[in-house]
Amino acid sequence: MNATILSFLNFKGGVGKTSTTALTSYNLAKMGYKVLTIDFDPQANLTSLFLKTKSIQTGDQVITINTALMTAINNKVDLNDIAIHIMKNLYLVPNAVDFSMYSRYLDKNIKTEKEKVYFFKNYIKPLRSKYDFIFIDVPPTISLSNDTAFNACDQIIVVLQTQERSLSGAEVLIEYLQKTLIDEFDSQVDVMGILPVLSKRNAAVDEEILNSAIKKFGEKNVFQNKIMLMERIKRMDMTGITDNSHDLWDKKVHQSFTGVAEEILKRLGDK
Repeated sequence: MNATILSFLNFKGGVGKTSTTALTSYNLAKMGYKVLTIDFDPQANLTSLFLKTKSIQTGDQVITINTALMTAINNKVDLNDIAIHIMKNLYLVPNAVDFSMYSRYLDKNIKTEKEKVYFFKNYIKPLRSKYDFIFIDVPPTISLSNDTAFNACDQIIVVLQTQERSLSGAEVLIEYLQKTLIDEFDSQVDVMGILPVLSKRNAAVDEEILNSAIKKFGEKNVFQNKIMLMERIKRMDMTGITDNSHDLWDKKVHQSFTGVAEEILKRLGDK
């Protein structure tokens, strides 16, 4: 077992990165893969979503966090020791508001810029042998903090909501990864592809942006599976991930993200 480390990214907020991370991880776990998700955002939205999901799974009303990511880093704790078991095959490294101190930690404790950028990659190295997949959920900002997460990844999937600003964000992100991490710091991170998030099926604007993305990045670099913005996904952000096989909308959501999970497996197999 040697985990592939991935992140869904865009420098524009509100494109569904956290939901996509959660639901792809969830469905890979259902497929039998051992998956760890790392919440890398001090807003801790992924942590909130998965604790609600665990509550649904176990029936416990309150799930407590003993140690979050920043405390683990400060105390040099193995992240596997603080991972919360969400359900069979699925684990979470939780985060909290104190993670806003992470950049200060890097500046205080690490001398060179390259050592800072490589800090998190080295820190999570022992986890690779314990999981099939590790997903890092990163906030949509350019920062040293995020650079350490990007550099820890093997593959990045650019989430493209079909809006002009999102397309611009995807272009800036790919250029940034190339110039800042790959050229300057010799990062091994690769871009797996562009995952479109559509607002409406067959909507003219969606089609126009999608066609622009295909022209810009090449058809083979755009995922064949596409995510539809569904009210059920928004509801899951509030309730936790529901998975009722008799509920049409739950089925639609999980069919969609199972498709994304299967395409990730195929693209990894093709490399």
